[in-house]
Amino acid sequence: MVLSGEWTGDNEEIHEPHPVLPARSGGVTANGGVSFWWQQVGVPRPRPALGSSLDVDVAIVGAGYTGLWSAYYLKKAQPDLRIAVLEARFAGFGASGRNGGWLTNSITGGAAHLARAHGRAAATAQQRALNATVDEVIAVAASEGIDADIHKGGELNVAYTPAQHARLLADAQAAKKWPGTDVELLSGTDSAERINVAGTLGGLWHPHCARIHPVKLVRGLADVVERLGVTIYENTPVLGISRGRVDTVFGPVRAQRILRATEGFTANLRGEHRTWLPMNSSMIVTEPLPQDVWDSIGWQGRETLGDYAHVYMYAQRTADDRIAFGGRGVPYRYGSAVDSDGSTQTQAIAGLAALLRRFFPAACSAKIDHAWSGVLGVPRDWSAMVDYDRTTGLGYAGGYVGTGVTATNLAGRTLCDLVLARDTELTHLPWVGHRSRKWEIEPLRFIAVHGLYAAYRAADRAEQRGRTTSSPLARVADAVSGR
Repeated sequence: MVLSGEWTGDNEEIHEPHPVLPARSGGVTANGGVSFWWQQVGVPRPRPALGSSLDVDVAIVGAGYTGLWSAYYLKKAQPDLRIAVLEARFAGFGASGRNGGWLTNSITGGAAHLARAHGRAAATAQQRALNATVDEVIAVAASEGIDADIHKGGELNVAYTPAQHARLLADAQAAKKWPGTDVELLSGTDSAERINVAGTLGGLWHPHCARIHPVKLVRGLADVVERLGVTIYENTPVLGISRGRVDTVFGPVRAQRILRATEGFTANLRGEHRTWLPMNSSMIVTEPLPQDVWDSIGWQGRETLGDYAHVYMYAQRTADDRIAFGGRGVPYRYGSAVDSDGSTQTQAIAGLAALLRRFFPAACSAKIDHAWSGVLGVPRDWSAMVDYDRTTGLGYAGGYVGTGVTATNLAGRTLCDLVLARDTELTHLPWVGHRSRKWEIEPLRFIAVHGLYAAYRAADRAEQRGRTTSSPLARVADAVSGR
């Protein structure tokens, strides 16, 4: 889940960083404070805001992964570029500092979806590029001295109902027809030997994924970018972007080349309210678990973990032996509203805690130390995109739908090549220049999104009660959503 932290309030509201939350007492969950990841390492003191109008070569709006990777590769390629990154709160405030920590090779929307629009060869090229990007991020982190708790253990997705297992088997069969997916189909026993999810019927594993600490990565990347000579202006809300100009609450920033890297907060920009839907995702994290619990669960390979439910979950075993566990809470707020502090709803916390304990009975007594949420950018066709217009000098990347930890690096490298007018393999990938129609006006999108997720949840309940095939409710929801 990646977002860059665009402005969320009135012009005069310049936020100070959140204080470190007090220790939980009496079993009460800490909620918000941006995220557990930020509270664990310490919410930063903000960098200076923009003092007045400014002229630069490249202006980047949003200091999340997309904006920072773009700045990194541009500055490495052309050190004399004057680059300014404009951030409404602080670098990594959005989903770059709140996500589940999956550095994985997923194509947003899937390879088949991409192939229908651009052909099989193009989809294969996208998959291979994402595979390589996992290793690129790991290599850059190592070379730049960023310790982000990276462990490349692959990604395991499990099924624990007959309907889920049928979808898993279909996915395995489809994936094996595509170069670069490198999936391994596991029996229920073999899957449980990796991670002992209660009732596992089967698993699907691939090697192109690493667990990371998302804040350590984004914080380290911001520091590296600054050392290269890029200026990051924090607490600098952006109001709108036009040719040659970024309007901020402190005055304009003029640049020949402007990149929008606002992901789930894009709706706050002038003229972009219906561009991407800000979808909410919530997470909880347990206290560190004792060795006897890990002896029961396993998880020695530190794989990331997902499932085949329609309202799916995602999890990791953290470097300090917690379980970080996420999924959809309330999926969408009316009017494309976004949060200001990462708080999530009580029912989301309860639902995730119940599912975690259903997955891992050995962890039933574990306390939930923290809960939080973030928003991710969802295009109308659920397909990520990168674009740059040499005529106007305007570019953007995003719409990752939760797959952005890896895709942001590929987007940053691609934007670098596009801005510098370099004809490379990256600039010919099928997501370059992709466009998606706008979302419907309110209240239609609110009604539709909540209706879709009600259908997905009903489908999951039916399957948990014993339905052996995917519920028609989920198939209808997929068709309506455009997934």
